[in-house]
Amino acid sequence: MPGKQIHLAAFFPGIGSTTVWSDPRAGSQIAFESFAHLARTAERGKFDFFFLAEGLRLREHKGEIYELDVVGRPESLTVLGALAAVTSRLGLAATVNSTFNEPYEVARRLATLDHLSGGRAAWNVVTSWDEFTGENFRRGGFLAEAGRYTRATEFLQTARELWDSWAPGDIPADRAGGRFVREGAGAFAHRGTHFDISGRFNTPRPPQGHPVIIQAGESPQGREFAASDADVIFSRYSRIAEAQDFYRDVKGRLAAYGRTPDQLKILPAVTYVLGDTTEEAHERAAEIRRAQTGPETAIAHLEAIWGRDLSGYDPDGPLPDIDPDPDSLLLKGHALFRVDRAATAKKWRELAEERGLSIRELVTEVTGRQTFIGTARDVADAMDEFVQSDGSDGFVIAPHLTPGGLDELVDHVVPLLQEKGVYRTDYTGRTLRDHLGLTAPQQPIREASA
Repeated sequence: MPGKQIHLAAFFPGIGSTTVWSDPRAGSQIAFESFAHLARTAERGKFDFFFLAEGLRLREHKGEIYELDVVGRPESLTVLGALAAVTSRLGLAATVNSTFNEPYEVARRLATLDHLSGGRAAWNVVTSWDEFTGENFRRGGFLAEAGRYTRATEFLQTARELWDSWAPGDIPADRAGGRFVREGAGAFAHRGTHFDISGRFNTPRPPQGHPVIIQAGESPQGREFAASDADVIFSRYSRIAEAQDFYRDVKGRLAAYGRTPDQLKILPAVTYVLGDTTEEAHERAAEIRRAQTGPETAIAHLEAIWGRDLSGYDPDGPLPDIDPDPDSLLLKGHALFRVDRAATAKKWRELAEERGLSIRELVTEVTGRQTFIGTARDVADAMDEFVQSDGSDGFVIAPHLTPGGLDELVDHVVPLLQEKGVYRTDYTGRTLRDHLGLTAPQQPIREASA
């Protein structure tokens, strides 16, 4: 008997050391054709959705633009609006920041995307607390980290109120062009801690009711936010034991909000490398990891944790014998600086000593290990086992190549998953909620005058 059905999503690799720009097949991270190629490939593979990350500021290293992996990227919803015209079933997921935006404009743009795509929009709700990013906005870095989820929660609540401001019957069936609407359509008033707004929302209720909500937090606050409000969690736990712990923890929080386990899908970000033999795949994986972590990248990553200028150290030599400087931040805008750097440095040093790793080998190990490596059959079996053992409900595939990095998986692994009976052979619905097996939110009931 086939087991749980696997959900797949595609991540566009625009920045970061995941992307191997030195590969002669690498293309532009900003040209529309790159986005279109990856999206069409994902749709050919019957993926649930196509996922775009977001960054509101260029990263900086020692006060200069961090050129090793930051090359700039376009705004997500604009790209997805264009992709709606060249795809017909694929979900379109945008990362939109809840700290430096306003509910009305975000709700309107997402509702518009949902209408134009026929019900395929999703919103990855993220927060930002740091003053570095805040400098790009008039509010600066005023919001303390402790307040970022309270604002995000109210932001999402407000957006839902705006989507719900249009009730069934607000647009009469014979006036579907939108020229005539019923009295009361779009009226809203929200009074809260972060938002005090009222008026009329000018975009009719989205086809899905609400776009699919994605969340990526892993802190206790983030997990509660996801359990209470998200449809999908974009997780970083791609090692099976950690993934199972995360899966049990978050799914176990759902009952407190009156939700069942099938109402939240957990999808970790994963990578893959294929070969005609297992040995060939591992050789390719090692080559890719080495290309992802060049000498300059290795030193920069180490400096992000140590908070010290380590440019004089040999990347192929041992770790520095000096302690990190907890008050110094050399790499800004990168996730590495968010962790407890002293604890991370201690862990890295222990790993390097235990395995005799150089700086570059260590950074490669902790940042560049692929999730699934082997023949197409190896990878299909491993993905299936991961899901069936409750490590996840599927995966967000992050290829190492832009834009053709998904082709091999769609051509060789997807058919084997379909053969196993754990992956769809065709779309059975039109909306992203259909693909994910999620019900539409209940529509508001309001008496409307003729």
